[in-house]
Amino acid sequence: MSGFVGLFLSKKQQPEQNILNGCAPKLHKVNADLAAGRDALIANIFSMNEDIKKYNAALTKSDQAIADVLAAHILKQLPNAENKIWHAHPVWFLEGNPIVGYSKLKDSVRLLFWSGQSFAEAGLEKNGTFKAAEKSYKSVEEIKASDLTRWLKKSKTIQWDYKNIVKRKGKLIKIA
Repeated sequence: MSGFVGLFLSKKQQPEQNILNGCAPKLHKVNADLAAGRDALIANIFSMNEDIKKYNAALTKSDQAIADVLAAHILKQLPNAENKIWHAHPVWFLEGNPIVGYSKLKDSVRLLFWSGQSFAEAGLEKNGTFKAAEKSYKSVEEIKASDLTRWLKKSKTIQWDYKNIVKRKGKLIKIA
């Protein structure tokens, strides 16, 4: 008897075997799922703008690790967003409107959401006089995937129109 049922049978009722024999198909499935996730992550990174890849590669090893994790999460949550270097930093856009980006600061990597103040989220700090909010990371271990995923989901639905801010002479209008 193998697998889950075999765990509940007495020693007399069980044929001699390694208790993990029945788990092999389950372990194979877990490994396949992990490999699929890894492959999806690699595919996302390949969809990243070449200039962003160069930006990340120019960072120190620890800052590059932070930037690569941020970029992978952003690419996963915003797969249709245009991504490019804008004002010397990686930025993702939806329909021409800047949504999220990151930049190297003296002692950290700053993640910036252009409409982040409207997310009403703990963990994001006000940045500037408009609607932006930021989170700074000094190590990759500080990145909480659940927070980042939640903020990125909100970034799709809560937006201020930065794309047309010049036309409107500095006035921001909520668009989503």
